[in-house]
Amino acid sequence: MPNASRPRLRRLLVFATGNWLARGYLAVCAASVLVMFLFPGSDLALGPLMLTAPLSLVSVVLPFGPGTEGSGAVDVLAAGFWTLWLLLCALVNAAVLGALVARSVTTAPAGVRDSLPRITASSEPGGADMARSARPHPHGVRALLAPAVDNWLARGYLAVVAASLGFFLYAVYLSPDPGFAGIWPFMATAPLGILAFLVASPAEYFSLSWLSPLLFSVGVGLSGLVNAALFGLLARRLRAPGVRPAT
Repeated sequence: MPNASRPRLRRLLVFATGNWLARGYLAVCAASVLVMFLFPGSDLALGPLMLTAPLSLVSVVLPFGPGTEGSGAVDVLAAGFWTLWLLLCALVNAAVLGALVARSVTTAPAGVRDSLPRITASSEPGGADMARSARPHPHGVRALLAPAVDNWLARGYLAVVAASLGFFLYAVYLSPDPGFAGIWPFMATAPLGILAFLVASPAEYFSLSWLSPLLFSVGVGLSGLVNAALFGLLARRLRAPGVRPAT
């Protein structure tokens, strides 16, 4: 492993375990695994898979996992692979939550900031460039969605969401048999994509079947943006040395 990636891996583990929100999430995941073993035939057995979505749902399309046919050694290896993958997904999601509540250790207190001299364009040579760099960052929706498009991790995830949504729209409006095309954007944007499915489902029962795909597409798009912003925020925090998780 390159030396440059080791600090980021350590920071990922710190974000995943160093604050109350991430630890609480990991505790819920551990409890869901226990429930899965106690009630393997119930809907609750899907808890670990849904709690670690969307990354955990990648295992659905892999040819190797629980239920793989073969000898006993193959079954054990498949179960072990699935367990490690689930643990990795849980750690990444916990790190996302840890990055969400992280705070900067380099931010000066309010009293100190007020006492700092203000830089204007005419105060000194180069002041215009310094003043421009000191302008406040965008606020509101733009600030919330900025992490979704300013790094490779978030952009790559958005590309996957766009591809799955494009396939769904093609299957619904251009294909004679759409089948279960909605499962791909559903999986790509889970767990928030579940809400999009629940919102769009009632339209099927009120003679508004044409509206259901549109509602689902909008909901999936918004869910993808939120997930991408969270992944992007994690990527930012891993690069920023002056940020640490809240305890």
